[in-house]
Amino acid sequence: MNKIQIVNVIAKKHDISKVQVKFILESILAEIVMSLKLGNTVKLTGFGVFKVKYRHARIGRNPQTGKEIRILASKIPTFVFSKSLKGVMN
Repeated sequence: MNKIQIVNVIAKKHDISKVQVKFILESILAEIVMSLKLGNTVKLTGFGVFKVKYRHARIGRNPQTGKEIRILASKIPTFVFSKSLKGVMN
């Protein structure tokens, strides 16, 4: 399911215009991204937690040449599913 399909389903279920639903969904996603940029976690009870993990700098290898390369440190967004969501799936 993609974003357009989600917008269509919500608009149909709740008798709201697709434009309004799209605006709300994009606002929610933008707030999650902004919070992650600031280093905060975002908890959605019953769904999961969005977090930022820090990946340290390290030495890697170029697979084509085998030469060592330096991989810079980076921040990685992650998502951890809630126990209740995992329970629904199993």
